[in-house]
Amino acid sequence: MSAVQDETLRRLRWQCRRGLLELDLLFVRFLEQHYSALNAEEQGAFQRLLEQPDQTLLAWLQGQQIPPSDLKSIIAKVIQ
Repeated sequence: MSAVQDETLRRLRWQCRRGLLELDLLFVRFLEQHYSALNAEEQGAFQRLLEQPDQTLLAWLQGQQIPPSDLKSIIAKVIQ
């Protein structure tokens, strides 16, 4: 793994640490198990997803609100 990839994963791992334990567990598991297999567009979508507030993320992941179209695919992968 290159230094850039290693730094990216460290940064993402930190961003996966959320205020809600449910989100922590879901995002860290996804990062560890699936992130490296995503294409560049999907990785970018995951990074954008992590920039959102916890309450918004929870509403999207629980299907209480409809997420933006550019994040629907990555959300479906995360909740699988």
